[in-house]
Parts: sequence; C-alpha cells; structure tokens
Amino acid sequence: MTLSTIISLEELLDKIQYTEDVDFLRETVRWLIQQLMEAEVTAMIGAKRYERSPDRTTQRNGYRDREIDTRVGTIQVRIPKVRHGKSYYPSWLLERWQPAERALVAVIIQAYVNGVSTRKMDALMKKLGIRGVDKSTVSRITKELDERIAAFRNRSLEGSWPYLWLDATSVKVREGGRVVNMSLVMAIGVRDTGEREVLGFDLGASEDGAFWQQFLRGLVARGLRDVKLVISDAHEGLKEAISVTFAGASWQRCRVHFTRNVLSQVPKSAQQEVADWLRAIFAQPTYQAAWEQLGRTVDILAGRYPKAAALLEEAAEEVLAHMHFPRAHWARLHSTNPLERVNRELKRRLRVVGIFPDRASLLRLAGAVLLEIHEEWIAGRRYFSQESMQAVMAEGKRSSEKDLKAAAG
Repeated sequence: MTLSTIISLEELLDKIQYTEDVDFLRETVRWLIQQLMEAEVTAMIGAKRYERSPDRTTQRNGYRDREIDTRVGTIQVRIPKVRHGKSYYPSWLLERWQPAERALVAVIIQAYVNGVSTRKMDALMKKLGIRGVDKSTVSRITKELDERIAAFRNRSLEGSWPYLWLDATSVKVREGGRVVNMSLVMAIGVRDTGEREVLGFDLGASEDGAFWQQFLRGLVARGLRDVKLVISDAHEGLKEAISVTFAGASWQRCRVHFTRNVLSQVPKSAQQEVADWLRAIFAQPTYQAAWEQLGRTVDILAGRYPKAAALLEEAAEEVLAHMHFPRAHWARLHSTNPLERVNRELKRRLRVVGIFPDRASLLRLAGAVLLEIHEEWIAGRRYFSQESMQAVMAEGKRSSEKDLKAAAG
C-alpha cells in the first residue's frame, strides 16, 4: 500500500477550499500510517502487543521517531523496533516517501497540472504545512516529469490504427522576447482492437503543411500504420500533409465545421432551414441514400444560395466518407468531436497560465494533461467493439487484394 491510496490531493484541495482544518487530515493520515506499521510488526513478530503466543519470534523494543513529508504536511511517526532478528523497516512508506522531493512528486506535479503556477507553489506548500521545498527541488521534480512525458511522446505505436483524429489549438508563448501565437497539434487514434489512445502532440510556429507533415511522419516513424480514415477540419496545410503521408486512406471532413461553413453562405433567416436539410443528408441509413439526398439538397440550394450549393457539392465525398465504415462507428467518425473533450480540458488547464514562458513549459503541462487523459482511456472500456473493428480490418484487406488484382490484371 502507498500513501497515494489514503488521500488524494484533489480531495485535500477541495477541503482546504472550504475549511482551514488541515490538522484533522494530517492527524488522520498519521494515525492510519501508525496503524499500518503496528499491523505489519504484529504479523512479523507473530503476536500482538503483550500477547502470549507460541508463534511469537521476538519482542517489541520501543520506537524510533521519524519525520515524514506527506501530501498533508510533515508528520511525526513512531517506527516500531524489535529486540532480536531482522529489524522492522516499513519500505512501503519510507523508500518512496522519505526524501522530500520523492514525497512531494505527486503534490508538485498534480498541482502543476491543475494549473497552479510557479508563483503560487510556495503558498500551496505552506498551506499544506510541508517544509523543505525550494526551486532546486521543483526543478528536479519537473525533470522527472519531463522524462516521463518524453517516454510517452516517443513510445512505439504497435499494431494497426485504422482511425486517426487530428486537431490543433492556439496558445501564447514567449519566444525571442515577444509573445507569439503557436499551434499545439494533437493526434488520437483507435487501434484495430478498439482501444482509443493519445498518439502524439507537438508545438509549432504555425499550422502550415510542412509542420503537419513533419508531425505525421513522426507518428509513422514510431509505428503508426494501416490508417484507413483520417478525421480533421479542412485546413489546407493539414489536408496536404494527410494526402502525402497516408496515401490510400480516406479523409473525413469534420461535419460540424463543414456545417458552419455552409451556413455562413446563407442569410441568418434561412440558416435553420438549411441546417435541417443538411441533417436530413446525414440521417440517411446508407451511403447511397445519403449521396442521393445530398444531390437533391444541392438542387434545392442552387437556385437560392449558389455558394452554399457549390460548397456542398464540392465536399460531398469528404463529408460522407465515414459512411463507408460500420454504421455503429458513424456517430464518432463524422467529426472531430472525440477530440473536443481533450481540447476543453487542455484549454482549461492552459488558461490558468495564460502566456507560457517558453515552449518546454507548455509541452510539459500539455503533456501531463494528455498523459492523464490517455491513461484514463487505457483503463476504461474499448471505444469500439473488437468485433466491429475486425470487420473494418477485414474490409480493408479485401480492398487491398482487389487493388492488387486490378494492378496485375
């Protein structure tokens, strides 16, 4: 058992928000640690205190006092001593928590990820009654965090990844003495067994094609393969990078973004009516039915809103691409909505900092948030059933065999 199972920082911060009674929590943790040690010594000796037992191997021999830095402050514990034989050593507590920087790793990192700025760190530590934290300690801890995030960013991507979502968000960073807007790009994917994962992220000066292509090639170099459908918005640089990097894959234009684009071409008074026509297209049960409904909608729009009609006709295959895949997947394939929750969480954390002092600090915080989300997904249910994903891979195999026969023919 580790101390992290006793109380979480989030629970503690919630309590501190409404009360100043940290002493109660600190005493509770001290009592629980003491009880755990007493139970371990009883099992080790073979008898409770003052108990006569034929299983007893030795006797207690007092205590030695130690200070332990924990998530709820520095507490005094009394470590039991034994008279003969192997000495008692609560490794589950001391090996992990005795050095202050180890004891505070969870606090510093979680506080940082929760948006607590460096300026507020000292105040938080004092509030929790924890001593011994200085800039060098924080530096060592953030170095450990950087190493963990680097391992996450550079890990090998094993297996096949038929579905890939891509998106970007704008952030402010100090660079060369100026505050500049930079693009934080992200990729999530679903592997052939149905699990969803955060595949990668990076920071660039802009969302141009060269940067996106470099990012996507990095994913391929790490093992990303067998991509059958890429879902994103219609940014020109991103579209170009997708077509170059994933030749043979289909591209699904985000339906939400596309609908907004179409509605921007019609008067406000007609937007609800046009939105209903668009929904009728996407509500069709098959690709063929949707294609026919789209054609009828283009004809209706052409006389009244020619720009909207031209946009719809031009993007027909792009917004219906998801319908070539299992219908059970359509609701999650037609847009970048699966990335919206990720974006909201990122923006919530990044907003606290506002302007980042450099690229490294931004990547550290963004990486910690994305790693947290990734681990939640890994521990949760499959995003798509394994059976439905097998159907996707089997269809892809049949298509490849058909293409090879056509080329040989």
